[in-house]
Amino acid sequence: MPVAVITGASKGLGRALAEALAARGWDLVLDGRTPEVLERTAAVLEAYGTRVRALPGDVTDAGHRAGLVAAAWRLGGVDLLVSNASALGAEPLVRLEELPLDGLRRALEVNVVAALGLVQEALPLLRAAPAGAVLTISSDAAAEAYETWGGYGASKAALDQMAAVLGAEEPGLRVWAVDPGDMATDLYAAAVPDDDDPRPDPVSVVPALLRLLDERPAGGRYGAPALLEGGR
Repeated sequence: MPVAVITGASKGLGRALAEALAARGWDLVLDGRTPEVLERTAAVLEAYGTRVRALPGDVTDAGHRAGLVAAAWRLGGVDLLVSNASALGAEPLVRLEELPLDGLRRALEVNVVAALGLVQEALPLLRAAPAGAVLTISSDAAAEAYETWGGYGASKAALDQMAAVLGAEEPGLRVWAVDPGDMATDLYAAAVPDDDDPRPDPVSVVPALLRLLDERPAGGRYGAPALLEGGR
């Protein structure tokens, strides 16, 4: 069966995608920072009859990234690598004049440096896969100027560019960056805790991601709402 490595998989969009893949028979290697939450997620997914390896840790740790890829190798390889783990840079978000530089460094380390490190670790297995693919989770803050979203948005813009260059350098792979749109996640709640407006469940975004896997369009940046409507 195909194997997916998904970071930030214990809840939110990462968990929703993992469950959809488990339902399709994919084997999974999951990353998350909170062991007990990740273990509960793994138990739910194993009920689908798939093999699940849950490795708690921090994606900025090179040893942890190597462990994720090694676990996937033992399951048969890496067919899909999903960089979903994210850091905001400040919780709640603040204007750039107040953004702690250490927070910005953390956002860049998690959202960009660790994502590249994991790609580098997994590239041999991705190249060997029959249909290797890399999926990076972006944000509209990468392309639009929203007050207080500067640090996070800058990190996601860098991730988008990295994904674009990876796609040019690795023509045998599909490399997609996806802006999922608004979602009700813990990350958003931490970013803007005073915003009580209802937002879509992350599960509603998963069909857009599955469409990419099913149709395998050219690499590039996609918006989930457009994918759900049949466009790009």
